[in-house]
Amino acid sequence: MVKYLHSMIRVTDPDATIRFFELLGLKEVRRQESEKGRFTLIFLAAPGQEGDAEVELTYNWPAEDGSPAETYDGGRNFGHLAYEVDDIYDACQRLSDAGVTINRPPRDGHMAFIKTPDGISVELLQKGGSLEPAEPWASMENTGSW
Repeated sequence: MVKYLHSMIRVTDPDATIRFFELLGLKEVRRQESEKGRFTLIFLAAPGQEGDAEVELTYNWPAEDGSPAETYDGGRNFGHLAYEVDDIYDACQRLSDAGVTINRPPRDGHMAFIKTPDGISVELLQKGGSLEPAEPWASMENTGSW
């Protein structure tokens, strides 16, 4: 069982982007800030689609030294598609057996990244929270970018 969760885009002006999506009828449904990671995640959805089909806005904060936040070109502002899976280890094993590279293995029992044949990142998230770390995933290194 796979459930579509969200698409992520990187933004340089969260307020302007929220106003844009509000014009389409989307509303902010939740927000998460990470002081340590220096980013803010803002999830938007159309009424009645909360948790089913969302847009994640990722805002990377300016550097602590005062230099400006990163800008994005050439498609770098699009981040990834995200899907919830019943068992992240089974899903990754099935994909790996079919020749798909697991770019970011589910070392934490919760999250993995793969790429489409065209190089678009796909995030896999464990349904209902994290599974216990398990081999070979727990010690597997990242491969390439994700």
